[in-house]
Amino acid sequence: MPNIKSAKKRVKVIEKKTLINQAHKTALKTAIKKFEAAAAEGDKDNAKVLFNDAVKKLDRGVSQGILHKNNAARKKSQLALKLAKLG
Repeated sequence: MPNIKSAKKRVKVIEKKTLINQAHKTALKTAIKKFEAAAAEGDKDNAKVLFNDAVKKLDRGVSQGILHKNNAARKKSQLALKLAKLG
């Protein structure tokens, strides 16, 4: 445990930010899973809407520093390929 006041504050701030980042990552994974489920069913219209939502969450994750930009680009590419195979 830290003894210095500023170090104690940093611990609190990091815990709060960690929870926020975990919530964003969970929402992102859920969006991707929903898209993949729709793609597996062959529901093209729903998959397209869910694809846009997943891409939006990926881009937001990059801008917030939760994901690396190349990681998000790779995931978007994989999702786009799945969407293209439906069409």
